[in-house]
Amino acid sequence: MVNEGLRAVRMIADYQFGKGAGKVLFPDSCTLLLSSTGRVRQIIDGNVRIATVKADSGWLTLSIEGAKRLHSFFPPPRLRVTVMDEVSEFIAAGKSVFAKHVVDVDEDIRAGEEVLVVDTSDRLLATGKCLLSAFEMLEMDRGVAVKVRQGVEKR
Repeated sequence: MVNEGLRAVRMIADYQFGKGAGKVLFPDSCTLLLSSTGRVRQIIDGNVRIATVKADSGWLTLSIEGAKRLHSFFPPPRLRVTVMDEVSEFIAAGKSVFAKHVVDVDEDIRAGEEVLVVDTSDRLLATGKCLLSAFEMLEMDRGVAVKVRQGVEKR
């Protein structure tokens, strides 16, 4: 039997990322780290953090492991911001994505959402938070499009 906390974070994931995301992100082997008030803060699978529940909003922020799980589950362009191959090395190292480097984006993405950053071959580079909507990313020549939380390359 799955505990209530795990069921709750799966429901959040399904709402935030799409149907099926909760089961993919958080299998039954996951454990929950709680805050001092008893609220779920981090979801761990083995010794790896999958996601964190933000205290202010209740939304999930993904680790690279969580991003990998969603990347393999959802087909492109779902949840993806695609960047030029020339900048992929910098993005993988954890640098922010600028609007001028975005070549394609899931049209359903809105500012403030968690996204997967990929190159033109759909290779996962990073995970982060959008600062612009899909339309703005493609139309603007300046500014940060995605604030990268974590790149695939270890620092």
